[in-house]
Amino acid sequence: MKEIKKFARTLTLAAAIAASLTALTAQAALPVGAKAPDFELQGALGGKPLTFSLQKALQKGPVVLYFFPAAFSAGCTIEAHDFAEASDSFNKLGATVVGVTAGNTDQVSDFSKLECRDKFAVAADPGAKVAAEYKTLMEMKGKTLSDRTSYVIAPDGDILLSYTDRNPETHIQKTLDTVKTWSESHPHAAAAN
Repeated sequence: MKEIKKFARTLTLAAAIAASLTALTAQAALPVGAKAPDFELQGALGGKPLTFSLQKALQKGPVVLYFFPAAFSAGCTIEAHDFAEASDSFNKLGATVVGVTAGNTDQVSDFSKLECRDKFAVAADPGAKVAAEYKTLMEMKGKTLSDRTSYVIAPDGDILLSYTDRNPETHIQKTLDTVKTWSESHPHAAAAN
């Protein structure tokens, strides 16, 4: 049974990557060292509505901000599951994880409960306005969506990691490694959380 699940996940991932190859990336993401644009978006955690504020989250510690194309699409579901599985590791390091999407924004509440497994907030970015500020836009089937890009943002607002890759499985380890490195160089900040 375990092998069947692994095979099904591999097929789903392959289909997601193949579908994303038809998308054209419009911009390069913000670089490491840039200041992260502040934003506030409506979203959900565990199906319950919330307002996510980057400024407020940064007061608690680093933020893992990951943009994804659309709720309930194959690759985005895999990525949400992987971030949910790693959420305890991020929490121990004092980091807040938030997913932001410009696609299927009306389904963010259900996505936060079912696919994010009540572990982290997901925010809707109608019109991809925040994705545009972070320079992570793509066109797919005539729609402007947020590209699959992850950022790690230090509490002072500096971008520590800027990573774009259509493969959803690579984002979790890259962001976790960056948060660990930051935490090791800021042990008092991580311990305070």
